[in-house]
Amino acid sequence: MVPATMVPATIGRILIAFGLLIALAGVVLVLVGRVPWIGRLPGDIHIQRGNFTFYFPLATSLLLSLALTLVFYLLGRR
Repeated sequence: MVPATMVPATIGRILIAFGLLIALAGVVLVLVGRVPWIGRLPGDIHIQRGNFTFYFPLATSLLLSLALTLVFYLLGRR
């Protein structure tokens, strides 16, 4: 059982962590637009026919998945 005085502090820490994660996601989204090869790798599927455009970033998704897997693996080894 957690004492009643610990609950606000715990909720505060969780809110700070979520805020930092949202800020980090915002920075990543701003910087991704500056990297010209993101979304244009060989293996990304792009079909354009008249008014219809289909885009599926397969190679980019695989590269991102590999990078995140490596990051989470290294962080989990503590």
